[in-house]
Amino acid sequence: MFRVHHTETKKTYRLAVIGLLLLSVAALSVTVWVMIDFLREQSIVEGLIENLPADARDSAKLLAGELRWQFRLTILVVLNVVVTGIAVVLFSQAYRSSQESLRDIKALASDILSSVDQAVITTDLTGNITSINRRALELLTPESECVGQPLEVLSTVPLHDFRNDWLAEQSTMVMRDFHLSKKGAKDRTLRAFCQALRDYEGIETGNVLQLRDVSERVLIEDQMRRMERYMGLGSLVGGLHHEIKNPLAALSLHVQLLEEQIDDQGTSVEVRQMLGVIKTEVTRIGGVLEGFRDFASIGQLKLALLNLINLITGIVELVKPRAEQCKIDITVNSINSLVEILGDRVRLEQVVLNLIVNAMEAMPDGGKISIDVVILTDVAQVEVTDSGAGIPVELQDKVLDPYFTTKNEGTGLGLAICDKIMRQHHGSLEFRTSERGTTFLITLPTAPRNNQV
Repeated sequence: MFRVHHTETKKTYRLAVIGLLLLSVAALSVTVWVMIDFLREQSIVEGLIENLPADARDSAKLLAGELRWQFRLTILVVLNVVVTGIAVVLFSQAYRSSQESLRDIKALASDILSSVDQAVITTDLTGNITSINRRALELLTPESECVGQPLEVLSTVPLHDFRNDWLAEQSTMVMRDFHLSKKGAKDRTLRAFCQALRDYEGIETGNVLQLRDVSERVLIEDQMRRMERYMGLGSLVGGLHHEIKNPLAALSLHVQLLEEQIDDQGTSVEVRQMLGVIKTEVTRIGGVLEGFRDFASIGQLKLALLNLINLITGIVELVKPRAEQCKIDITVNSINSLVEILGDRVRLEQVVLNLIVNAMEAMPDGGKISIDVVILTDVAQVEVTDSGAGIPVELQDKVLDPYFTTKNEGTGLGLAICDKIMRQHHGSLEFRTSERGTTFLITLPTAPRNNQV
């Protein structure tokens, strides 16, 4: 239900109606009492007229006529009081009917606003919350009843500052994205909008704040930008690999021939060292080109039915000696040990190994790596979490970009290739980070039970 700050008018309305009815009954009682007195006075006057002399009867009859007119006027007062009472009852029923209709309309509007998939919050002119719908309560989870409280009580999102910024510009173009992180839940991106709230006369009475969950949209936009970069870089890398590989192979061959001649003639140690440097650099350039080729490659996956837990534990056993040397403890947690996926074993091992090695390099003084496997509807999720210092804010948007690295060695293609491999498997690679560490999340579709490979 849509939570609204109510004003208590129903009790006041009932007291007013009851008071009017009591006053009408009192007035009717007094009027009936006066009528009874008039009737008694008329009977007394008629008795006196019979005993009066003939010359005084005209004056007495005039007095009796005045009493009759007053009696008739009293009857009119009674009718007026009765009609007033009936009118009060009819107005009371009409008011109650209109209140019920208004409540029905409010309930309908509340149900509609509660069912929409975006948070809606209304405030008064001072910034106090006057209503909040269910979706807003789910996203923001206030610690206490927030209706009637200032916007600051919604501490998870700084809506108070956003409202002040909107008041300064009064433009529908003003919007802001907020990143919402909750323990045990997926990070969300909320896009906030604000507009004026007006009554039927057009007078501004407050503001309406809307929060839309645009996490999927932001993710898709980010992936689209990344794919555009991949397409351009992939074509460039393919051309560079072709153009550089052949001259590099020729250079390597000539260096080898030169070494053979030097061995026959005998040359100084310094010359041999320089040739060694040339060979090392040629080999390094060849490795870089191979990495570029892997990035640009769009080869077919060698799909097979794989046990995800066995794949992960195999990689963990492979890196365990190095982890022990670095004082790093690696644990694998999974409720279900029979998680089957359809994938390319070599490429998925490459992804898991790359993430574990990156996590180890993020903890030069030792720490913990936790690998959690979670099964959801039709997908398997693998979380690789380290206890390092996290990724700086200014670098987070570049982590999955190709050729970006903070290491002294490497081409910066590791995570970019991992991301590409996951997309080839119709999965995804995401991450979240804080000062307590970084978690890389792999999402893969699970294999259907009746799948035959």
